[in-house]
Amino acid sequence: MKKVAVYKVDKWNPDVEVIKLAAKKIREGCLVAFPTETVYGLGANALDEEAVRKIFLAKGRPQDNPLIVHVASLEAAQKIAYCSQRALNLMKAFWPGPLTLVMKSKEIVPKITSGGLDTVAIRMPSHPVALALIEKSGIPIAAPSANTSGRPSPTNAEAVYDDLGDKIDVILDSGPTDVGVESTVIDVTGERVVLLRPGGLPVEALESFGERVILPEGLNRNERTDEKRRSPGTRYRHYAPSCKVLLWKEGEDWPELEVKKIGYLGIRKPPSSVGDDVILFESLEHYARGLFMALRYLEKRGVEVIVADYPKKEGLGLAIRDRLYRASLG
Repeated sequence: MKKVAVYKVDKWNPDVEVIKLAAKKIREGCLVAFPTETVYGLGANALDEEAVRKIFLAKGRPQDNPLIVHVASLEAAQKIAYCSQRALNLMKAFWPGPLTLVMKSKEIVPKITSGGLDTVAIRMPSHPVALALIEKSGIPIAAPSANTSGRPSPTNAEAVYDDLGDKIDVILDSGPTDVGVESTVIDVTGERVVLLRPGGLPVEALESFGERVILPEGLNRNERTDEKRRSPGTRYRHYAPSCKVLLWKEGEDWPELEVKKIGYLGIRKPPSSVGDDVILFESLEHYARGLFMALRYLEKRGVEVIVADYPKKEGLGLAIRDRLYRASLG
């Protein structure tokens, strides 16, 4: 069995030789886990069908679930997608950063990368290590989160190793990520901007830029099913630890639980009867950054149920709600 190579990499001054080695692995069709500002990604050459297939096999991911392609420039995005002027304006405003745009794909992108669709999801990460890897590779990198499909996304290298271990070739360890939830995904193929997945860039930021963003709840059922297929993380159970997750909404009573060991995470304080396994965050930003790590921590603590504070639909609260909803199956 192959053994994964783990390299510590300084976020702001990544070792050039390590980046060269990882880039070479990408070009050779291998799998490289690397940090982004959102979560750790599991990268492969986006234009190599066999390399991309390795991503699905390592994660146990359904092949109709499209991957996000990571690029290091607007020019690179234009080589693989038909970019409208609106799309280019959004890229210039919010890239590099946690915004993914779904656009019509060019034939150069294999169908396996786009989940069999005629669209492709693209973003430019802002993490210096991610950008260095993409630039040195010289090719777009397909990279979903570097975890077993359905598990909480990894926000540090330890979580990557726990889930995937020697199924992959290289892990670039640059410490914990900054945002903690995946990128916001919007569809810009039509006349309207449609939110497919809330994420690290709040919808309010897009609207302050002058774009009216239509949320999936505003679409009829058929449109919702068709359009949300274009984004990862929208149709299968995701982000779930091995124990049950319950949502505690504002205005609701505390749930009656007949279990001995309860975990809690959120901003509001829980009743004093919960016990010691309580993780409190002082803001939505901290909640988003620590969400997946907290779910994994409480799971390792052996809690039987995790009760999660379900925030309001504002700012990063929308993304946190989405992740918790999918982790709890609603």
